[in-house]
Amino acid sequence: MFLFDAHVHTAESSKCAKWSGAEAAEAYMRKGYSGIIITDHYINGNTRADRTAPWEEQVAVATAGYKAAKARGDEIGLKVFFGIEAATDGVEFLTYGLDEEWLLAHPESAQLPMKEYLALVHSEGAFVVHAHPFRRSRHLRCMHLIPGGVDAVEIVNFGNLDVDNNLAKVYAEAYDLPMTAGSDAHNFGDIRDFVMGTETPIESVADYIEQVKQGSLILPSAELKA
Repeated sequence: MFLFDAHVHTAESSKCAKWSGAEAAEAYMRKGYSGIIITDHYINGNTRADRTAPWEEQVAVATAGYKAAKARGDEIGLKVFFGIEAATDGVEFLTYGLDEEWLLAHPESAQLPMKEYLALVHSEGAFVVHAHPFRRSRHLRCMHLIPGGVDAVEIVNFGNLDVDNNLAKVYAEAYDLPMTAGSDAHNFGDIRDFVMGTETPIESVADYIEQVKQGSLILPSAELKA
């Protein structure tokens, strides 16, 4: 089984993270992971970017952690891919399938309300996972469930309480949505021995998306999470 994590933050881009992209890559390699996706907070979330700076500078900050992790991953043999965690209307979405060029061309993406954001990224072929949908936090003002607007649900988030994850699983099952898991790692202590597994290594973001759609990911059991 190949270990994989699709929800990781870095200090270069996310205010809440405590490790660099390179440190994250090294730590996941030591844990035996084959790949990760860096999903730093986007400009509409807890970003380190200065929102008064030119858009190109904001995007440079938003992608800096990924670039550092990718560079180190290439050196040590860890696959590192790009995603973002966007925040809009008090909800956070793990968004996969976009790249830096797309971000540069769409400064409006950081200002849109939820439905318009989802419509925009879906029109560009992105895949959206509803991150920790039942998390209770000061920065998440309320809980919105949008089963028709997301492509999958993160049913295990290691930063959540068990009850929140259990509710997320009920949500996904009720609407027949694919399921994912994520460490939501911000520091060394957040890495888990197992977040998700695959029978074949994930070679690209498109490969990850396809495995989510097919339901072929191996997700944590309650025992493993405990």
